[in-house]
Amino acid sequence: MIDTPSDQKHAAKRFLGSPRKQLLLGTALAVIAGGTLISGEAILTSPAARAAAIETPAQAMPAPDFADLAQKVTPAVVSIRVHESSPVASSDDESGSPLQGFDNLPPEMRHFFEQQMPNFKGETPNMPRQFGQNAMALGSGFFVSADGYVVTNNHVVDHGRDFTITTQDGSDYHAKLIGTDDKTDLAVLKVTASRTFPYVKFAEDPVRVGEWVMAVGNPFGLGGTVTAGIISATGREIGSGSYDNFIQIDAPVNKGNSGGPTFNLKGEVIGVNTAIFSPSGGSVGIAFDIPSSTAEHVIDTLKTEGHIVRGWLGVQIQAITPEIADGLGLPDKQGTLVAEPQQNGPAIGAGIKAGDAILAVNGKAVKDPRDLAMRIADYAPGTKVTISIWRDGSKKDVDVQLGTLPGEKQATAETPQEEPSALHEFGMSLTPTPDHNGVEIAKVDPNGSGADAGLQPGDVILSVDNKKVSKPTDVKDQIAAARDRGLKAVLLQVKSGDQTRYIGLSFANA
Repeated sequence: MIDTPSDQKHAAKRFLGSPRKQLLLGTALAVIAGGTLISGEAILTSPAARAAAIETPAQAMPAPDFADLAQKVTPAVVSIRVHESSPVASSDDESGSPLQGFDNLPPEMRHFFEQQMPNFKGETPNMPRQFGQNAMALGSGFFVSADGYVVTNNHVVDHGRDFTITTQDGSDYHAKLIGTDDKTDLAVLKVTASRTFPYVKFAEDPVRVGEWVMAVGNPFGLGGTVTAGIISATGREIGSGSYDNFIQIDAPVNKGNSGGPTFNLKGEVIGVNTAIFSPSGGSVGIAFDIPSSTAEHVIDTLKTEGHIVRGWLGVQIQAITPEIADGLGLPDKQGTLVAEPQQNGPAIGAGIKAGDAILAVNGKAVKDPRDLAMRIADYAPGTKVTISIWRDGSKKDVDVQLGTLPGEKQATAETPQEEPSALHEFGMSLTPTPDHNGVEIAKVDPNGSGADAGLQPGDVILSVDNKKVSKPTDVKDQIAAARDRGLKAVLLQVKSGDQTRYIGLSFANA
């Protein structure tokens, strides 16, 4: 017989007896449990009492079981063998820096795909296998279509002349390189076979910090391996270039995992493993993924076009410091500063000038230089965008038709002619340039405010307070005028080698 709620209620009344007995019993239970009696009700106040009262199996939060997820997605993950055209010293040399990922990263950044054949008898596992004048590299990848398109990292296939895909069942397939994008470190290979392949899809929903994830790859050439962890952070900038926007995960990711996918619990790819921080050469719980939002767009374009074409605004940009904001009269430190519009670029053609602060693109606020670069890169060449700028103390909109991102521009440094003129308050001396296009800094006192602002001998001051200068007295006059106007800092447009930037010299430090 099963008691009904009504039966249980009457039984409780019979057990407790009179209201006075109920009150006394409630008081005793509250005291024993570390609680308090308020208006005849026992209120549990001690942590132990509350924990005992609410602890139920439904409220426990164990780690998820990844077995079903692994069984579902691992058939789509592959190992990639890359035959290189010439021996390349392993970029995973443990004597190098701890952060491994791209060729163009800071000194502490390196690749973490494995140039090795660990199962080849008679060879040292951590050394490249040599075939005459060839080397073998190993990495990871995954199918994104049933007809054999494979995603991996650009740094895995870079320098490769032949590519072999090994699936989970041990089958080998020759693959053709379809396209690469070094700026996002992504590449697409294509397997042609008389069969369909299991594949996975990119996640559409944004990820959240703390979310469970599972990484799959080919660490140390061992073959398909799964590891689990959580998302540690999003929007990470690790110095790889203008398009940094990485997901940081703590799932163990090691050499050979490059190009492998990271999944959410629904079996969707949330990112492509591309870099790790590793003082020891192994996982220390800091890995970086290219987000699916970036990867999916790049991969789709590589599949159809074989290369990436990005929109180009044609400006050198820099962050806006508080001193620069003061010099511009900006109410807040926002946007990014145009250090120099590039010759024959879309920006200069639309009237954007050096010293303009770019605040928004098509009405969406720009946070910093990286944000602007990524925003412009998302547009196709030929797209017309509205750029909101800050100039001469007010905001205005400029329409710009974007161009196509070109290769790196080369420039020639100018040769100075020394006729020093002192600028004592900032600890500098100045000299005109031979063509009088700016004023060179001849000397800098290392203890002066000019040095504190980052100015160095050989830098050329192109303008002061956005007014061009051609001789030392021009610099002095414009600095004095800015001080008389009550500005807290003065803006210098400075050329260092091939790069142009703005520096805010604070009068408070002079």
